[in-house]
Amino acid sequence: MPARALQVAHDLAADARVVHQRRVPLMVLFSRADCPWCERARRQYLIPLANDPASTDRVLMRQIDLDSNAVLIDFNGKATTHRLFGEAQDAKLTPTLMFYGPDGRQVGEPIVGFLLADFYAAHIDRGIDQALATLRQDKP
Repeated sequence: MPARALQVAHDLAADARVVHQRRVPLMVLFSRADCPWCERARRQYLIPLANDPASTDRVLMRQIDLDSNAVLIDFNGKATTHRLFGEAQDAKLTPTLMFYGPDGRQVGEPIVGFLLADFYAAHIDRGIDQALATLRQDKP
């Protein structure tokens, strides 16, 4: 059965081990519950991408809720919250997509806001490709 939601981030240190093993970036959607653009990005673009078997070779996806105090393990294995992690990443506008490598550093330009709907998928693909290229350049 297809996913109806993106997987919410719980343990970024564990996700970092997965992206290291798969040699793909971690794409994180920073979202808010009251953000209609976030819902549209999820429904129209991100969930279908997450359900596409080909995306397994390109990206791992997670969601962080900026208005949530849910516990989150950061890239260093330390407990924080979704809200505090978002603040530390300077994720203010939603939706924002950020791309991370296995060491927790950003490996691509963030996609901030819901860009023109006709081009949003292209922006996501370009962001994933840029992050992949950065990872492959860093690790031969």
